[in-house]
Amino acid sequence: MPETSLQPGIPHPAAYTPTDRTVPTRSANRAAYDRETVHSILDEGYVCHLGFVRDGAPVVLPTLYGRVGDRLYVHGSTGSRPLRMTGQADPGLAVCLTVTHVDGLVLARSAFHHSINYRSVVVHGVAHQVTDPEERRTALDALVDHVVPGRSADSRPANTKELAATAVIRLDLDEVSAKLRTGGPNDEPEDLSLRYWTGVLPLTKGYGAPVPAADLASGIELPDYLASL
Repeated sequence: MPETSLQPGIPHPAAYTPTDRTVPTRSANRAAYDRETVHSILDEGYVCHLGFVRDGAPVVLPTLYGRVGDRLYVHGSTGSRPLRMTGQADPGLAVCLTVTHVDGLVLARSAFHHSINYRSVVVHGVAHQVTDPEERRTALDALVDHVVPGRSADSRPANTKELAATAVIRLDLDEVSAKLRTGGPNDEPEDLSLRYWTGVLPLTKGYGAPVPAADLASGIELPDYLASL
């Protein structure tokens, strides 16, 4: 496992330290900084949005990610702009990475107080390209296993040509915050007598039955790690 942003052997603090960029200016009571909350939100997601500035303009890209300890890994083509901008000779790329889950639609009596129940994480930092071969292998396995745990051991590893076409960047979890909303509508007292339906419409994530590829060889059974989903 690659070294994380914290020194090995030193216990990790239970929470990330708030900064000016991670303290919300609105609904600050919904913010959380403890590692357990932050990691659980990151580990449940599949897609992050990676924001950076290119030629003076903001760019936000959706991409897959994986977490190993206090580091996030993002991969892409070696020809992509953000991957080139994090080259070893470069000081790194200032980025903002976000992950969000929507858990429910909150329907209030008033249009103004409609909302969503959500869990989100925002990470600020400087991304660097991963060049160490061992760390690259660890990162690529983490990216595959993040989507389906156990899958990296049940697939062919990338070959030399594929590795040459794949770049990996790392972002240390240091300047991090989570933000969450739960519960029902927050209607104004004068609206409580209005005759409108109000409440929460929950949203849940689920898996359908696995669909085998048309060219799957006969006799290959569904792996336990997929059946357990």
